[in-house]
Order: sequence, then C-alpha cells, then structure tokens
Amino acid sequence: MPEVSLLVHDLSAAVTPAGSGPLRGREFGELVVYSPASITMAGDRIVAVGPPDEVLSEVRSGAEYETLDGRGRVALPGLVDCHAHAAFLGDRAAEFELRSSGAAYEEIHASGGGIRSTVAATRAGTEDDLRAAVEIHLGWMLEHGTTTAETKSGYGLDLDTELKSLRAIREADQASPVNVHPTFLGAHTVPPEFESAREYVEFVVEDVLPEVAPLARAADVFLERGSFEVPEARRYLEACRAYGLVLRMHADQFSERGALPLAIELGARSVDHLEATGEEGARALAKSAVTAVLLPACGLFLDLPAPPARLLADEGAIVALATDFNPGSSFCESLPLVMNLACTRLGLSPAEALCASTANAAHVLGLGDVGRLAPGYRADVLVLDAPDWRY
Repeated sequence: MPEVSLLVHDLSAAVTPAGSGPLRGREFGELVVYSPASITMAGDRIVAVGPPDEVLSEVRSGAEYETLDGRGRVALPGLVDCHAHAAFLGDRAAEFELRSSGAAYEEIHASGGGIRSTVAATRAGTEDDLRAAVEIHLGWMLEHGTTTAETKSGYGLDLDTELKSLRAIREADQASPVNVHPTFLGAHTVPPEFESAREYVEFVVEDVLPEVAPLARAADVFLERGSFEVPEARRYLEACRAYGLVLRMHADQFSERGALPLAIELGARSVDHLEATGEEGARALAKSAVTAVLLPACGLFLDLPAPPARLLADEGAIVALATDFNPGSSFCESLPLVMNLACTRLGLSPAEALCASTANAAHVLGLGDVGRLAPGYRADVLVLDAPDWRY
C-alpha cells in the first residue's frame, strides 16, 4: 500500500463516472456516488475513495499526512478540456464588434480576418511571448476546474511559428499545474502566401511535419469550405498518421463536406463541432469508434445550429465536451459553462455532461488515468465549495 500523503476527509459526496474507458449507450451518464466520502492520495495518485470509515481503515496507523476538511463540500474528477486553442497572441475584439453588428464569421475569415489575423499576431511574437500567453490561458482554465487540457498549435502555419508554438506549449506544461496535451493543427487554414490548399498541404507534409511531429501527440485539420476539402485533409492526415500522431478533425461546423466518412475510414480519434451534421452522419458516427466532441460555447458565440447531441447519445456515440477556447469564435475557458450549455441547449443530462467532460474527454486525449476518482488514477481532484455535485 503506498504511503498516504493527503487525506480529504468527510466530504458530503465524491462523484465519478462509472467503469473504465469511454462511456456510451446506456452507460453514458452512469455515475458512482459515495456519500459521505473521503479520498486518500499518495503523491500524484489516488489511493482510495469511498465511505470515510473504509478509506481510513486502509491508512497505516501513525502515518503522517496532510488533511483537507471536506465537510459541506463535494469532490469530482478534475475536468478535461479535449479541444482548446490556447497558443496564440493578439486579440480579435474588433472582429467581435463586427459580428455583433451583423457580419458573419465566414465573411470575416474570407476577407483576411479571423484565423489569419491571429496568425499574423502570433508570427510577430517571440517564443517567450507565446509561452507566457499559454501559461496565462492555462491559469484561467485551472480556475474553472480544468486539470488536463489539450492545446493546439495552428496560429503559425509556417515552420518557425509552428515549432515555437509547440515548444511553448510543452514549456508551459512544465510550468503549469495543468497537464497539457499538445496537438499539431498544421492544417488550420491556408495562409496568404500560398495560392491553394493543395500547395500549402504539400508544404506542411514535406517541410513542416517532419520537424514538428516529435513535439506533438496528435494532429488536427479544419475540413470546411474556405479551408480544406477531403483530398487535402486525407493527404495531411495520412502523412501525420505515418509519424505516429493521433488523428483529430474539425468537422461539419458550417457544412457537411465528407468529413465524417473520412474520419471513420482513417480511424480518427475524434470529430469536433458537428453543428451541421445531419441524421445520417450522426448515426454513422454512433456506430464507429470515433468520438463526437461537441463545442456548445462556439455555437453560442457564433449563433450556430445545435449539433445533434441527443441523437448521438441515444444512438450510442462516444460524446465528449470541450470549450474550443480560442481568440475568435469561442473566447471561453470555462468547462462548467460548457456543461451548462450542454444541458440547456443540447439536451444532455448533468450526469452525461460530467461524463463527457471527464472520462470521455480523457479518452479523446488517449489518457487512461485521468477523468475518474479511482485508485491508481492521477490525483486530479476538484473539490467544490458546494453541497451538491450538480453545482
């Protein structure tokens, strides 16, 4: 038995997704509730969680450890944000004003704003600037209960800036309490110095990918009108897979363009957004191992149709939630807000929203030891100063 270093005692409750791995179908939303509860930890691992008497019975008599009084509080697994763009410089406040006056996001993007404006600001900064920005953004996320977060590159779109972005992400991981998962979003949009998506993707595959692949765990592509279509996405993703990167896709945000069949064919870990996904696509996704990552804060910011969350869940898809934190279309670092939107706009239950923001989000990142309160899992414990976990 490991030597206990921390005891959280006499909690009103400890609540965790049941089982192991991703939850889908009838298991989606299944929780284990210990009430009252205590939790012991040894270093960065959970030793025991359950009724206080049972947990204390496993602690060595006379052992010295820190204690935290949990009376009147509840514990949850640390939240997992599996889709976030935290590595950027500059802001898009002026574009927000344009959107509030009626300009559409796609119009702004097509005119050189949107992603491209952030690319210009990020290219102009130093690696130290980027690292500091990522650390600030991770701090905001931690304040809202996020203990594990994906962070994408993709605001460089050239070799030097993609390298400095991924290095900054990895350096911020060392400095932050948040566990950071770096993703190479080399195919975010076509930068202005290239005439076509095809030409740019060839540049990424031949010149950028070999250098950045060792710094990332996954690769992502924005398959959407005005960015990349299926042929370019396939070329990029297959090349990334050859370097051992897990495949992710921005899919069906504004239009259905064949992203879901490609994701299923290539065995992508996830497709993210899905605001434009129809019933046929949702049912195909539900039969696959590809996770549907829903981003309701982005839908709220851009006034997009809601993705078919209830259909996906009912048909048995793996459903996860994330903030899509970025400077333009989802300036939101709060997973609790996203969980609220999942319940109020997407039709998920609180229990489903919790599973989607913990165990299922951890699955998207390939992490088998976060997203639950259970022995052997990372000691990422969110203690709420609230009498009920649904707060």
